[in-house]
Amino acid sequence: MTGEYRVIHIPGEFLPERGGVLNGIDIAYHTYGRLNAERSNAVWVCHALTANSDVADWWPHTVETGRFLDPDKNFVICANILGSCYGSTGPLSKNPDTGRPWYTDFPHLTMRDIVRAHILLADALGIDRIHALIGSSVGGFQALEWAVMEPERFEKIVLIATDAYASPWTIAIDETQRMAITADATYGEPRPDAGARGLAAARAIGLLTYRGPLGYNATQQDLPGATLEDPHRACTYQRHQGDKLVRRFDAYSYMAILDTFDTHDVGRGRGGRSAALKRIKAPVLVVGLTTDIIFTPAEMRALAASIKGARYAELDSPFGHDGFLVEHEQLNSLILPFLEGQTE
Repeated sequence: MTGEYRVIHIPGEFLPERGGVLNGIDIAYHTYGRLNAERSNAVWVCHALTANSDVADWWPHTVETGRFLDPDKNFVICANILGSCYGSTGPLSKNPDTGRPWYTDFPHLTMRDIVRAHILLADALGIDRIHALIGSSVGGFQALEWAVMEPERFEKIVLIATDAYASPWTIAIDETQRMAITADATYGEPRPDAGARGLAAARAIGLLTYRGPLGYNATQQDLPGATLEDPHRACTYQRHQGDKLVRRFDAYSYMAILDTFDTHDVGRGRGGRSAALKRIKAPVLVVGLTTDIIFTPAEMRALAASIKGARYAELDSPFGHDGFLVEHEQLNSLILPFLEGQTE
């Protein structure tokens, strides 16, 4: 499914919570399907760390007829987050005060800043009510924050492999990746490819947590007949995935998003997470994964229990956190009935 890609410019000062100013922001977004006359069929997808707004590209077999992101029924929309490098304003964007890219001078953002940009886009498109808000991983951070900020806007919410705050464990994962990037002596140089080797290493570190031991052991065994001189498949896989990210991303955007990730806490300034989650009014489906070591099943069940009336479901997958990208049949069987109002 090919979506429509657009970039909207939002004029005026955008003031990040942590200081600085962006004099106007660009928001890149994809849409699939058409908004109906009642403007009641919007399904908003919030993307994860290094994804983009093209949901059909990074989430296979979801934006298809008969699936939970059916473009024949829904107006599916996804916005590239601020700080990324897929069309929205980020570290490689031009700083209007200098005429050069921001690089490390890009303002530090919070998850609430990301959501404020989503709100600006939704308002600009005239989407007052959103039929369903769906977020996985860092996308779930955005979805939770938005549901707390504007509880009246949403009819249903789906949260996949995520949490109401960035835990010490997830922050430690991010810091380890930051250490890898800053260990690259080229990081900080004013060029788009600075820190590339550090970024590749950071990606390899992240992949360990995305897949976990079951996923690696199931897919990266050495081939029969391999000799002692042959590189291990697990080694070549790590290097390949690191190089693959370097070809499509940059270290400055990666660092900006990791830093934003770590600010996530829906309870900040709201009397705690329990009080904040009580603001959510829409029915919520929380989906965990059996082998996820980033957002464990226990944590996902706890998240569901903390949201009044939320339902919990679980994907059985050996692929850890990345299971939500792989197990599309299971995912569809859980989400589609929820969105269509079917009860257990």
